[in-house]
Amino acid sequence: MSEQAIETWTPRTRLGSLVAEGKVTSLEEIFEGGMKIKEPEIVKKLLPDLKTNLIGAGIVQKQTDAGELTRFKAVMALGGEKGWFGVGKGKASQMRLAIDKATNSALLSIIPVKLGCGSWECRCMTPHSIPFKTVGKSGSVKIVIIPGPKGLGLVAGEKVRNMLSLTGIKDAWTRTFGSTSTVSSVAYAVYDALRKTHGLSMVQG
Repeated sequence: MSEQAIETWTPRTRLGSLVAEGKVTSLEEIFEGGMKIKEPEIVKKLLPDLKTNLIGAGIVQKQTDAGELTRFKAVMALGGEKGWFGVGKGKASQMRLAIDKATNSALLSIIPVKLGCGSWECRCMTPHSIPFKTVGKSGSVKIVIIPGPKGLGLVAGEKVRNMLSLTGIKDAWTRTFGSTSTVSSVAYAVYDALRKTHGLSMVQG
């Protein structure tokens, strides 16, 4: 979404109005107040430096009475590398629309990620990893994320590494189990694990 689009944004919710008027100035306020984000523009305005990563994209074909219907699907992850992370998926008749849907879904699902130094090998007290081991599940996929010492890097497959880097996690061990070729399950397993750093339960989009 462009800066111009955000400037011309007309909020549709009370929270959106509070953000647009500058009365709510951070996502921390929103989560501490237990408020639900229903407009993607809220996140765009409060986290203007968000980065996105297309985790997976593909084609879904369905047989109908009129013939074969082709739709596109996308799985998107995003974060600002400062302790925030979102995942979303979308389907549409065009790939660009599917990506837009997935991006908006990820914006609405954004969560805080607790950063820290939980590695017994390090104990430097800086937020370069996570504070403790966490486990996430989605479908047949399970992922374990373990705090790593500074300088280790992200010991993970490319997709998981890309997602963790969006949060600001720089060092961690990971182990994945199950059908890891199912991109959406891998993405939501990571999401589930990261939610647990703040004790949040997962609501899959």
